[in-house]
Amino acid sequence: MSSLIWTRAALSSELRRIDGLCWRLVEAQHRVSTLKLTDTIAEQVLLEELIEATKPVVPPECRYLDFLLATPFRYGAPYPVGSRFRRAGRTLGVYYAAEAPRTAVAEMAFYRLLFFAESPETPWPSDAGEYTAFSAALATDRLLDLTAEPLCSDEVLWTDPTDYSACQALADEARGADVDVIRYRSVRDPGGGANLAILVCRAFARPAPIERQTWRMRLSASGVQALCEFPKQAIEFPRDAFAADPRIAALGWDRGRS
Repeated sequence: MSSLIWTRAALSSELRRIDGLCWRLVEAQHRVSTLKLTDTIAEQVLLEELIEATKPVVPPECRYLDFLLATPFRYGAPYPVGSRFRRAGRTLGVYYAAEAPRTAVAEMAFYRLLFFAESPETPWPSDAGEYTAFSAALATDRLLDLTAEPLCSDEVLWTDPTDYSACQALADEARGADVDVIRYRSVRDPGGGANLAILVCRAFARPAPIERQTWRMRLSASGVQALCEFPKQAIEFPRDAFAADPRIAALGWDRGRS
């Protein structure tokens, strides 16, 4: 069966159960940055509230969630560039996560390199970037697994490095079939880990993150090095780790530091 005939009825018959954690990375400065602009905690809280008021509205069904979980579901302003399971424009949000921290780190490393691939005159940062990895609990009977039969027969469509049209069309049908989560192979992780595209807030089993890890990521002409202090972990992505993507294959690695 090809993706052209993955109807809502067909997708509904493939739903599975998921109970477990998913992982996501954010820059560690997501709260600390406003502290630099204020003199007291009370002033920082007020500034955060003012900033919050300027952001797109959180859907009512997501307002019970911590901001780290609810943020990807904000809508109102057009989504500027389409992603794997979300079209550009005024479209519903998608929370992208990974099944393991390593895969989440690989995804972040790829997108950091993509920024430099698209900014050939930008030097490498002089310092390592700091990121927070956090997990969230999922529990739903409405998982669609693109890595399992029969949907994996179209894996070449689900894993195209730059063309997301088939995945976006599938997501449209999945929403019509009341799918909560789509599981798919990470295109970016050299280790072949799995990602999760969470389509609705009800898939979260708990309203706030469960675990946190602090990662430092260094980009250089030799690739990407990522370190975690606790639990102690180290991951290295050499220059050819993401070369399957034509944008990274064309990256100019030899550049100075800022």
